[in-house]
Amino acid sequence: MSVPRSVALERTLYTLAAPVLAAAPNLSPDSPVNAVVQLAGAAGIGGCFLAYKGDESGAGRKMLRWSPLVLAAAVDVAAKHTPGMGPWCLDALLAAGWAAAGLLVLPFSRHTRRHHRPALAAPAPAPQLQPVGEPSPALPDDGADAFTRQVRQLWENRGMPGRTIVVTATPHPGMAHDLSLLLRASEAGRPISSLTPEAVAAAFGVDVTDVTIKDVVRQYGREGGPAWKEVDVTPDANERRRKAPTAREWWADRIGAAGGPIPGSQFVKEVRDHARKVTHYIAQVPDEMGEPRVNQHSLAAALKTKYDEGRLFVTVDGSQVLVSLWDSSPLAQVFPATRELLTPDKDGRWVTGFLGNGQPARNRVYTDRGAAHGLFVAPSGGGKTQLMGLHVAADALFGAVVMLATEAPDEKTAALGKHTARYGVGALYMIRLLRVLNALMEIRGEMPWEDGQIHEWDPTQPGCPYRMLSAYFDEFLSAARNGDYGPEIMDLAELVSVKGRKYGVGIKVAGQSIYVQDGFTQLLCENLRENCIPVVLKVAPKKVGDMFKALGIPPEHVPDPLPRSFSPAEAGRIERVMRGEPEPPADSNTGGAGWIVEGTQPDVLRTLFMDFSAGIAGYFPDTVATLTDYEIRELEARELWFDWTEPPRPGEFGPEPDDEDGDDGAPQKGGKRRGGSTSAARRDTVTTPRQALEAIKSLTDA
Repeated sequence: MSVPRSVALERTLYTLAAPVLAAAPNLSPDSPVNAVVQLAGAAGIGGCFLAYKGDESGAGRKMLRWSPLVLAAAVDVAAKHTPGMGPWCLDALLAAGWAAAGLLVLPFSRHTRRHHRPALAAPAPAPQLQPVGEPSPALPDDGADAFTRQVRQLWENRGMPGRTIVVTATPHPGMAHDLSLLLRASEAGRPISSLTPEAVAAAFGVDVTDVTIKDVVRQYGREGGPAWKEVDVTPDANERRRKAPTAREWWADRIGAAGGPIPGSQFVKEVRDHARKVTHYIAQVPDEMGEPRVNQHSLAAALKTKYDEGRLFVTVDGSQVLVSLWDSSPLAQVFPATRELLTPDKDGRWVTGFLGNGQPARNRVYTDRGAAHGLFVAPSGGGKTQLMGLHVAADALFGAVVMLATEAPDEKTAALGKHTARYGVGALYMIRLLRVLNALMEIRGEMPWEDGQIHEWDPTQPGCPYRMLSAYFDEFLSAARNGDYGPEIMDLAELVSVKGRKYGVGIKVAGQSIYVQDGFTQLLCENLRENCIPVVLKVAPKKVGDMFKALGIPPEHVPDPLPRSFSPAEAGRIERVMRGEPEPPADSNTGGAGWIVEGTQPDVLRTLFMDFSAGIAGYFPDTVATLTDYEIRELEARELWFDWTEPPRPGEFGPEPDDEDGDDGAPQKGGKRRGGSTSAARRDTVTTPRQALEAIKSLTDA
């Protein structure tokens, strides 16, 4: 009977070592042999201790392997402390027992060969064909290409994340580490429910942001649904996208992403206008998302500018968005007025200025309803008189009769007055002009056209016997609050705003406010708003919301206030602070900047600049249009056509007072007006303590 070589060698060592183990302590207690045996025993004790403390399985087997060394040290110590060979030859018996235990148990050879224990006497089995094992579910034999097989091997080694198998793996051209996977559940009829981007990222050693999991739509010849997933692993593409994105990728990541300035928007194209120094970005929002939502402050930050620099403008047209980024703010430019820009076209439209996106902003001298009214709102120094001058020139170039009244004189309105049929100053002049307008509506309503019929004014129809008339009222609210003439001024203005358009009479009101609480009635505001294109120049930031609310603008379209300056801040502020130098003066340069309100959404514009210092005669026609002779005769018959700068005429504002001591120069409140209707009580205009005091004085004749 043959035995393994390791077994025979171990038995021989035990047989030879037993006599030495018994004799060495008795022959020479200080022999190096005893020291070696005791050191080996100590090593055995240490090995047993580590096996006991270890977390791995098989601790008993390891302790059994170390036991011969520990027992040998114990036999050596016992033999060293017994006299001679000990009673009954105890030393020899212990050594023989140690050898016998080693021969029977064989701790080293037998336990190291626990997986290889062939039956020594059993005949060798006859060779048989072994059945071929079933292929791994992760490595199906379907004739896949080499790349797919490599990915399948990796997928199986990483534990088949989400209990899925790789159907196909497709590398991305030009990207060493990018690929797309088509996965299906490893168990037929089961959905993929535990596959996560984290699991895929861990399998390929990439960031979670580099993994995209998508649903698979059923196609012809291939299944789909919840048991299938498509995975894109794109670390190289994402790295390139972060460092050098295309315009479409940059837009998707910075602008159109969820929570971005224009969420859901998709980049269409970028257009650079080198002549005008502006870059246009065009984007599209899916129809199902509704109207685009734009956060202009976030958009400005994404485009590396500031909202208050006036360089960024957004135009929304249905589902399309146009973002215009100028090299420098167009609102800081000066657009000189020219006669060509101010001349109305066949539709009565002319250029008032230019919008922030570069488009010409147009106003009109008439509408399809008749003569156009006008509404100009601006604070002192905001460019209101400049704007009014543009309108006066446009009306004059259209051939209209222009009359101008202002509450207080100034240089620019006086210059404009030279090119109008009538110009005057003060509330008295305004009320006389309004009385003429009221009378002209009656006169024109009875003037037959060339066909002998009476028609409403229409500039597109031939045969009209009179010209369009535009009446301008500067600082209208100041005159409307006048204690003597204010109520009648507001009454007549309301009447003209309602009926004047039908007779070619337009009323143009300019002031610093359109608030009802300031004396501007709601009816007048609504009539002007419906029959004109209002222009609101720069107003105080806290008044912007109320101003546009009064104009009927919905809250979602109320614009943000304009910046204090369109000029970029001068660099080097930190250095100036360190040197203790003052800041340079700020250049406001916002005169003529504001909003034009043609629809429900105000657009930012900068109006044309009319250079009064160089003379304005070139903006006007050579002749000044006037009323027809018939109209003047009818007005004279009503005692309304005279020098309106005269003091109040006797009986002009009612019967003369009976008291001879009365002030002949003061007009009589109430009563019958010449050429007009009875003055109505204006209780709805008493909204301030000052107006209440004036009303009390009027009632008590104080």
